[in-house]
Amino acid sequence: MSPHEPHPTYDAVIVGGGHNGLVAAGYLARAGRSVLVLERLDHTGGAAVSTRPFAGVDARLSRYSYLVSLLPEKIVRDLGLRFRVQGRTISSYTPVERDGRPTGLLVGGGEERTRDAFARLTGGEREYAAWRRFYGMTGEVARRIFPTLTEPLPSRDALRRRVDDDEAWRVLFEEPIGVAVEERFADDLVRGVVLTDALIGTFADAHHPSLKQNRCFLYHVIGGGTGAWDVPVGGMGALTDALAAAARDAGAVIATGHEAVRIATDGRTAEVTYRTADGEGVVSARHVLVNAAPQTLAELTGDTPPGPAEGAQLKVNMLLTRLPRLRDTAVDPREAFAGTFHIAEGYRQLAAAHAQAAAGELPTAPPSEIYCHSLTDPSILGADLVERGYQTLTLFGLHTPARLFERDNDAVREELLKATLAQLDAHLAEPLADCLALDADGRPCIEARTPLDLERDLGLPGGNIFHRDLSWPYADESTGRWGVETPHANVLLCGAGAVRGGGVSGVPGHNAAMAVLEAGQG
Repeated sequence: MSPHEPHPTYDAVIVGGGHNGLVAAGYLARAGRSVLVLERLDHTGGAAVSTRPFAGVDARLSRYSYLVSLLPEKIVRDLGLRFRVQGRTISSYTPVERDGRPTGLLVGGGEERTRDAFARLTGGEREYAAWRRFYGMTGEVARRIFPTLTEPLPSRDALRRRVDDDEAWRVLFEEPIGVAVEERFADDLVRGVVLTDALIGTFADAHHPSLKQNRCFLYHVIGGGTGAWDVPVGGMGALTDALAAAARDAGAVIATGHEAVRIATDGRTAEVTYRTADGEGVVSARHVLVNAAPQTLAELTGDTPPGPAEGAQLKVNMLLTRLPRLRDTAVDPREAFAGTFHIAEGYRQLAAAHAQAAAGELPTAPPSEIYCHSLTDPSILGADLVERGYQTLTLFGLHTPARLFERDNDAVREELLKATLAQLDAHLAEPLADCLALDADGRPCIEARTPLDLERDLGLPGGNIFHRDLSWPYADESTGRWGVETPHANVLLCGAGAVRGGGVSGVPGHNAAMAVLEAGQG
């Protein structure tokens, strides 16, 4: 709880103290505006937080969001953040059994090593050459598109001119990504590894006509202008702690334990009603920035809500006494788990899992991907745990839409977790359960979160980590100049549901702040 009640009037009130709201607060406060952040919970950070989830264990894990790609260095620099990321030398490892023999695909560790890994899996040079061509193309697209995310929205034609590659535009923006994957790659496992970036938090088939899988893929390959996904040093909470400190240092007031319940506006001034443990209060502002889902925005303003959103992921955090040994003895577990460890993510497996979930059934072979934060950044563990060789594992499961959990969230969560870990165990030389650490009460250090859990804990509609389907990064008839505008002139959306939102980026917060500053004092 903040030590003082908010003043009656501010230049800007920000509803929600997640990372995007804190970015907006920092920019506006540094520009001399009076800023109030209203946060429902007793802490800031939203989904970008670090917590100690296991009783009596000194492990501070990135509980919900866990990697950084889309955060522009511009925001870190502009706000003077004491925050950095660490790159991963290994991109991914995908185990598979071929001809009764455990093998897999290790991507990373240098060009020669990756080429050899492709040859070991596929028996030739073709797939690696195709891989190089494809990601050479997406890399060039990333370099051209990423800088536009913190600029006013370009038109579709302007963005296409900026991409300046008709083939890349067709592959990414016009036809289902499954077409490109099938045309360019022959090996089922390679196809699956490529496709996974289109399915993170997105329930779709490779050939879905909406192209929502393409939009997901695009954001996953343009981050930082390179597509690299980096580890936040100190955990994701290090970012939001730095953002909160920067906002406060610039003069913003952050009021935790203050839940906004209503926004009334005439387009020039607005009143925000908030609730605390002691009752209700009202604060006036020239501008209100809502760092929450579009559904929440509609509830606050009384507008017609958008269509329902639905998340489709399982999130699992674990602490191990050691990394498990692999059946594929050609790969060191410290490398396999340092990058993204793909489980049951062959191309046909992904299609089968989607079909089963779309039919209302849990996938029999749930696809997921895992990585070990502590291999890259051991600072999230206490010194004693580091000395004893403990490691973290974070698992992100795909194709598990919220609807599957509605009959019994607790029971389905346990069933899915068991099936997911069984898929991992199939590639291990020892059961994962043998490697799990125990908390102070003797319980295994593992926790799982379904979409319904995320809806309950974080207010994410349907547990959707992007708040709604991701958008194309260009303007259309429904967007404003910055992609944060709403039907109310002085109410802006600065959360993941804004155009160019999603992921840990700060982009909607930056863009909403720019829209306010452009509007001047009016």
